[in-house]
Amino acid sequence: MLSFVKHLSIAQRISGSFISVILIGSILLSLPIMHYANAPATSYFDHLFNTVSMVCVTGLSVFSVGAVYNGLGQFVVMCLMQIGGLGLVSLISISYYSINRRMSLRQQEILQSSIGNNSIADLKHYLFRIYKITFAIECIVALILMTDFIPRFGWQNGIFNSLFLAVSAFCNAGFDNLGNNSLINYKLNWTVNLAVAFSIISGGLGFRNLMAIIDLVKCWIKERPHKFGLIKKNLTIQTRLVLTTTAIILIAGTLSAWILEFNNPKTIGNLGIFHQGLVSFFQTVTMRTAGFATIDYTKAGNSANFIFMIQMLIGGAPGGTAGGLKLIVTAITFLIFKAEFLGERRVSVYNRIIPTQLVKRTFTILVFFFIILLVGYVALLELEPNISPFRLLFEACSALATVGVSMDVTTHLTAGGRIVIMALMFFGRVGPITVLLSLRQRSKKTIDYARTDLTLG
Repeated sequence: MLSFVKHLSIAQRISGSFISVILIGSILLSLPIMHYANAPATSYFDHLFNTVSMVCVTGLSVFSVGAVYNGLGQFVVMCLMQIGGLGLVSLISISYYSINRRMSLRQQEILQSSIGNNSIADLKHYLFRIYKITFAIECIVALILMTDFIPRFGWQNGIFNSLFLAVSAFCNAGFDNLGNNSLINYKLNWTVNLAVAFSIISGGLGFRNLMAIIDLVKCWIKERPHKFGLIKKNLTIQTRLVLTTTAIILIAGTLSAWILEFNNPKTIGNLGIFHQGLVSFFQTVTMRTAGFATIDYTKAGNSANFIFMIQMLIGGAPGGTAGGLKLIVTAITFLIFKAEFLGERRVSVYNRIIPTQLVKRTFTILVFFFIILLVGYVALLELEPNISPFRLLFEACSALATVGVSMDVTTHLTAGGRIVIMALMFFGRVGPITVLLSLRQRSKKTIDYARTDLTLG
């Protein structure tokens, strides 16, 4: 078995590991011991769908987790989300050491690029720090949630529900065990909203950027406050670009949701101005591929839902728990447009030139992503003629970007529609990484051809 694994490429190991965890998880969750005695009837296919969603940290579900799975089942769900959120790429890299196979510098470079670390240094130390940061943030968020959940649910359920939601939020999984309406019943609860939002943003920033921020804070504490500007310059270009893009998306997304839904009494129209801001902010945060909902998207306007779809596709930072195209791909795409529009010779950011090879990789991932989305959407149109095309597009974007919000479509899908959604979730989580790895591993052509000019329009 080990000899077979050794001959697999890294991309094959990633895909195979996801599939293995999904199969094991779905079998476990289908066992009666994982269910409440009075749980509604479910099939293995239902559990398989939910398991794909858990491991791919999406959040789409064909039934309520809290209504079907008992404490043991919910613990398994939490483990599956944690595995999917931390990324099986890191687990695969550890497996190289466990089977006593040294990684070459090229293999380390490929793996570290996929988990957001550019240094060919101590990979074990880097992974250990990932786990330490993950569990620290999840514990902090869980403690904050306990201040609300323990008085509400009692000690035992309050502690467990807090841990479950904290793990789900940091992993951008979108699952909860609080009922059938996601977090709609908590849309005016500042504690729950801000704690969950903080966890989502932290997971979506990427581990490398989280480490940089933590180091920045440590330096700021040790140094004098007026030296903060000098310390900030030590941030890498990628971290600065991620933080800037994140801030722009959060501000623009909050304002757009607020403006478009301001007069809609079915979403935020009847709320006070501060609560409108809170709900609008949370929608923008959760569209970073988290999947929690505090409004009913079937009652939101088409314009707002279209903006939400754009935010879904953008996603979070590379090397984190979020999905989507990733912030760097989006930022580079905008920078390419800016450079061409302004007639600049090179694509640059923060006085640094972006290599042509990176520009080509960006477009490769972009084209791959939208081809998968188009194929999946067309398949859904053929398989689900009774569901609105707009809602199907919303569902397809949510699945491929591993978000997990839905316009009441998931539970009404046919078997064929569910298979398409499962495929989109899987490609959304594994696909971009696999494309990147294949680009890194391919041989370079040394043949030079004569140039030609083409008319674009």
